[in-house]
Amino acid sequence: MRKYKLGGIQQIGIGVKDLREAWRWYSKMFGMDCRIFDDKTEANLMLPYTGNVPQSRHAILALNLQSGAGFEVWQYREREPVSIEEEIHLGDLGILICKIKVRNIDDAYLFYKDKGCILSGEPAGDPSGNFTFFIRDPYGNLFQIMEGNNWFMKENKVSGGAYGAILGVTDIEKSLAIYSDILGYDQVVYDKTGYFPDLGSLPGGNKELRRVLLRRTTPFSGYFSRIFGQSVIELVSAPGNPGKRIYQNRFWGDPGFIHICFDIFEMDELREYCKSLGYPFVVDSMDSKKGNSFEMGDAAGHFAYIEDPDGILLEFVESHKMRISKRLGWYLNLKNRMGYKPLPGWLLKMLRFSRVKEI
Repeated sequence: MRKYKLGGIQQIGIGVKDLREAWRWYSKMFGMDCRIFDDKTEANLMLPYTGNVPQSRHAILALNLQSGAGFEVWQYREREPVSIEEEIHLGDLGILICKIKVRNIDDAYLFYKDKGCILSGEPAGDPSGNFTFFIRDPYGNLFQIMEGNNWFMKENKVSGGAYGAILGVTDIEKSLAIYSDILGYDQVVYDKTGYFPDLGSLPGGNKELRRVLLRRTTPFSGYFSRIFGQSVIELVSAPGNPGKRIYQNRFWGDPGFIHICFDIFEMDELREYCKSLGYPFVVDSMDSKKGNSFEMGDAAGHFAYIEDPDGILLEFVESHKMRISKRLGWYLNLKNRMGYKPLPGWLLKMLRFSRVKEI
């Protein structure tokens, strides 16, 4: 029996070349304006993915308090980031697309069209009959806009945060050991193979693909689950013709979607369970810090990574401390808190005092 608990997707990591410029765009378009940490240090625990050399980096974790996962916007400080040479196509292997939740798909389409965003076309139905469309940020990353629920705060924003991701994998059945078992996305919403109108305008979207959309039968529940809400994972493969690994010959932190991070409770239990399934931690801050918390600006905790069968990095963070209000000097200590129940809504709403108006 699994004794660990997951509280939702905490954030999706995005490597960029200009952090401030990118964060301004993500704040304007996706409402990512609540800063949880702003950290300039060396990434000295990710050596297998940074050329076996500690790398100086700048990272900001920001949330949209309407609901959804945040973004960890990440930039090398002393190394020129390396962009992918060949355009990413559906069928390639890695985190291909970030899903963004909105309340109303038509309102969102008009908003992004008015802002001059690069759109895939008008909303089209996915295999479950829900309408969706895609936009591309100025740096080439794709985002799927789709209607979602589980809203937390009501703000004057067209979207919430991240609602999941589309992952390119080689063998969907093999990948389910992680996404359905370890992460608990155990319900198949659809499993379709063919040609899909909603993907037709995307690179690689005009070929035969298999798509499996997963969600959890047991909803996420944890300290921050009121904000993170629920999410979905979509696995996509090109039967018999898998594409390239999008981070082949590049470093973690180079431009693109670098990881998906989950909020976790009972990291020790998760470590043993992952190991038992043949997916041991490839990075573990607990080993490096001898059990002490890993500090990241105004937040602290333990973090660890596993690789899925195609090398996609999945991060787990067990939060110990986070800033509620820098102005009030108020920090939340979670390390000795009993249980993993959702924090009160009034307390989470205090995070609005971390909102950055001018980025």
